[in-house]
Amino acid sequence: MKGIKKSPAEESLYLEYSHQTEGCIFPLHTSVTLFLLSYCECKVFNVCLVLPGESTDSSDTSFLKEALPQDLEIQVISKQALPPIVQSCCLPAVVDHPDVFCRAGLAVVLRHIIQKSYEAEPSRKEILELLGFKKTCLKACAEVSQWTRLCELTIPLAVENFLQESSEHPPTIPEEILELERKLSEPVRVHNDDKLRRQKLKQQKAAGSEPPSGKGKAKSKAGAQKIPKDSAASSKSLELKVAFSKLTVQEDAAASHREPSHIRKAKAADLPPLEHVFAEGLYFTLADIVLLPCVHHFLVIICKKFSEKLQEFPLLTSWYQRIQEVPKVKTAASKCGIYFLNLPELLNSAREQPVNPNEEAAVDEQNDPLFIGGPRPTMTKLMEKGIEAMFSPHPCPAWTLDWSSLPAAVSPKEGKMSTDRALRKQQQLNNLVYLVLSQAKPGDRIVDFCSGGGHVGIVLAHMLPSCQVILIENKELSLIRAKKRSDELGLSNIWFIQANMEYFTGMFNIGVALHACGVATDMVIEHCIQTRASFITCPCCYGFIQNTSKFNFPKSEKFKKTLSYKEHMLLCRFADQTAVQLPPERRLIGKQCMGLVDLDRATAAGEHGYSVQVISMEPESCSPKNNMIVGVPM
Repeated sequence: MKGIKKSPAEESLYLEYSHQTEGCIFPLHTSVTLFLLSYCECKVFNVCLVLPGESTDSSDTSFLKEALPQDLEIQVISKQALPPIVQSCCLPAVVDHPDVFCRAGLAVVLRHIIQKSYEAEPSRKEILELLGFKKTCLKACAEVSQWTRLCELTIPLAVENFLQESSEHPPTIPEEILELERKLSEPVRVHNDDKLRRQKLKQQKAAGSEPPSGKGKAKSKAGAQKIPKDSAASSKSLELKVAFSKLTVQEDAAASHREPSHIRKAKAADLPPLEHVFAEGLYFTLADIVLLPCVHHFLVIICKKFSEKLQEFPLLTSWYQRIQEVPKVKTAASKCGIYFLNLPELLNSAREQPVNPNEEAAVDEQNDPLFIGGPRPTMTKLMEKGIEAMFSPHPCPAWTLDWSSLPAAVSPKEGKMSTDRALRKQQQLNNLVYLVLSQAKPGDRIVDFCSGGGHVGIVLAHMLPSCQVILIENKELSLIRAKKRSDELGLSNIWFIQANMEYFTGMFNIGVALHACGVATDMVIEHCIQTRASFITCPCCYGFIQNTSKFNFPKSEKFKKTLSYKEHMLLCRFADQTAVQLPPERRLIGKQCMGLVDLDRATAAGEHGYSVQVISMEPESCSPKNNMIVGVPM
């Protein structure tokens, strides 16, 4: 390991270093990233380890040797040496030269490492397979995907806390680990599961056993057995044969002849469930890469200090033993100072998992029937409390950009959309751009959240050359298209950040979001409130609004005193019924419901010291979702 000179042609990968304990580098995000680099044998990045404080003495790095891949060149730097765009983001982060395009957050960075590793060595198909079916593994952002959040955020953080607590007194087993154990007990769903489940039924009947039945049927003997070296060939478990056939390039795991009539005609409800082999189901994916360092260090402490608790995790320990059989995993792990434990044999009998009362409550809540009779009873209930949808007048309804005088790359017409849609998009931009221009001052930072292809941000960067504009978007291809348009315009005041918005930690003055779907609008508003920035948001997809780990609806105290969660969700559902194809009366009710949902959002922001208005775009025909929520800190 040594310092390296940055090459303009390469990307730089920045990893945080806080401390090291028994060969484990903290935070665990860094250990996970190093393990993936080792597994992929990736050498395409300039890897920089970011030390806390101002010290950058990289001459003595012996204290890092045990937990760093020995064949990986690493440069040690301080936080002050980070490029400005990275200083505004959570690590890990990858930056393209010339430091204007940043990918931040664990899942985004790991997916990028996989893509770049595969591009560098296309013969290694197993690297691309880490992204799973349709290449979607951990693609959904943590704000909307419970699974991504569990892998990317909550399990690493919970294990870090567990390791720190265990050094002082017997700690509580993290709820996140218990949740992972429960998830490994759930039946597996894969794209061809009907075919595989019929093969499993045939296998069971041939062995003289009937499919398991009852509520706890897939808790799994296969899940708890130790896998022999030639597991793909000798195991009696269909799941194991299918999973390991992919890893050992054996494509004949499944029978090719037609199944018997009684197997083909079996009802779907009578088919046995598939059981977990790996974290997401049958196939080894990025989720397993993320979980391995976390689970390993958790089990090290359990075996060392609390071995009696090991029996509480039969499925997790089986997964841990099974993952060691994946080619190249042991080698990659040992390079990172991860030496697998030899766990004692566990009981093969399945163990009933305790039912999480929170999960039962969530299921009951989801199954609550919607009210009959539409939203009118709920709207009447609000009116009786003096709450009605109120819209502030538009400050300048006739204002428009002179689109004909702007460079072609500024206009949404440059995208792949119809002429009519491009015109409506221009009208939407007129509204947002006017409100930003009326507030922006030279030197301001303006963030375009959920930026997509950059329709809003690129116009603002062009119109406000003295301001810094930052585009934040989770979808890589959209951001790449935006950067291409920016390059055509020669813009020098624009950054591109591929990340979940919560990984952007920089200060800014104005936040803007055009058609941020569902709770994304609420996340934008919250981000702005935390920074005391102004916000201009145009909500969308009201039907996707639901309670999350961060938000409960209704949001404002005023609405909470009047509406239940179910009543508020009814308003959200009808707020989506504003399409031009609907009858005028239905659209009017939809507009009123939109106004009430956004009034709740505006009132909640007002409770945090903001002056907030709900304004309709002009002309309203520019979009069925034509509300704007405009807030300024008081």
